[in-house]
Amino acid sequence: MAEEKRAEGLERAGNLQIVTFFLSNEEFGVDILLVQEIIRPTTITEVPNTPAFLEGVINLRGRVVPVVDLRRRLDLDVTPIDKSSRIMIIEMEDRVTGFIVDSVSKVTSVPAESVQGAPEMVTAGVESEYIYGVSRLEDRLIILLDFSKIFTDREREQLGGVD
Repeated sequence: MAEEKRAEGLERAGNLQIVTFFLSNEEFGVDILLVQEIIRPTTITEVPNTPAFLEGVINLRGRVVPVVDLRRRLDLDVTPIDKSSRIMIIEMEDRVTGFIVDSVSKVTSVPAESVQGAPEMVTAGVESEYIYGVSRLEDRLIILLDFSKIFTDREREQLGGVD
């Protein structure tokens, strides 16, 4: 169901509603229909023998939710969690996952026609297939991520055992 929502949200004509967030001073965006909620960091329980980008799990109102350090997943420099850090709870492929980001900015309306495919140089690597596109908004660029492609099949299997 979330996949259908994402497809409708990113492919409809008109404006896209995205949640913008920051990692390493770069602005990223995700379709608002995927974001269940945004929470402050809480106690994260480490899980042994999991991928390096998996920080652990949290208890979210009785539900065990895996939490991924999005900086690590995107091969960015890792920084400690601070007071502006947030965990975005995202539903994708009928799975709920938390993603640690540096900060969440706001919900932004982006004209669909402003979204361009990511430059070929950026998407040449297999690892960058999770970049949906880039949107130019006023004087800034927003990198739109496709969270349905953020993990490889193997990583999905590894995460499946965590929750």
